[in-house]
Amino acid sequence: MIARVWHGRVPVDKADGYAEYLARSELGVRAYQAVQGNRGVSLLRRVEGNDVHFLLISFWESAEAIREYAGPDIERAQYFGYDLECLVEPEPNVAHYDVLSRA
Repeated sequence: MIARVWHGRVPVDKADGYAEYLARSELGVRAYQAVQGNRGVSLLRRVEGNDVHFLLISFWESAEAIREYAGPDIERAQYFGYDLECLVEPEPNVAHYDVLSRA
């Protein structure tokens, strides 16, 4: 199994709206869940001063399954209009990890 880890940072005044977008829109968590080969998604949030950090950790059965979501360059982060309105310095890449253990 592979974990795909994305990080984003938004100003605190946009955090609630962005959290709702990530959790409920067709472009966030639900988009991951709709792809065959997705084995789960966790959405995390941390407030740090005037910024709020979000982590999306998705679990995939294979790199091919990730390509179904991300396209041919699985290292590249996926951004849409609302992401670009909210994010401070969108990160161009995600990180992938081999999952050694998961409870």
